[in-house]
Amino acid sequence: MMDDAADREPKETGHRYPSLPPLESLGLVDPRASGKRLSGDDLPKLDRFRFQLFAEWIAEHFPPGRVADIGGGKGLLAWLLRQRGFDVAVIDPNDQPLPSKYRDLRTGTRIRIAPTEVVTRIARPFDESMAAEFDLLLGLHAHGSNIAAIDAAARYGKDFAILPCCVIDEPLTPPRGVNWFTWLAQHAETRGFAVGYFRLNFRGQNIGMYSKR
Repeated sequence: MMDDAADREPKETGHRYPSLPPLESLGLVDPRASGKRLSGDDLPKLDRFRFQLFAEWIAEHFPPGRVADIGGGKGLLAWLLRQRGFDVAVIDPNDQPLPSKYRDLRTGTRIRIAPTEVVTRIARPFDESMAAEFDLLLGLHAHGSNIAAIDAAARYGKDFAILPCCVIDEPLTPPRGVNWFTWLAQHAETRGFAVGYFRLNFRGQNIGMYSKR
């Protein structure tokens, strides 16, 4: 598995899209650019830590409010954000229980989640009208929901932060030879957003985009 989205060339139905442009062109720092061997906190974390990293980033950049975790799966991201004062609902047609435990990124200890713990769930596919009830729309590798999240945020005047993974099940796709991430950011700009970018330090597709009012 690749360490950075900048190195990945996603495989899609029928053809391949170009890899991401250099991180510097997105205003981000490539930790490997110095040529030094990475160590300590600079080493990319396992993919399973993506929820903790994203929750930390959200808490640093957005005030507590009503959050839609689109395609939130088992709800670990929603649970972590709830511990930080956010009111979060998972929107996912596949109703799943919270995981029983996870390993803490900072301490390495195993954290157990009580079986009585729950997160708010809307067990339906996301549609634009749902955005009216929230302040912030999130998507962490939310297949088929990235364009809908951006369009809903534009329609209802909401913030969004997404880490798009692939174009599978999206209603629109870029032309052949055009990078999906770049095309999606341009789509957000056409909807009136000033798009910012962020990088989370885990292996895999770790580059996201956001807009904050």
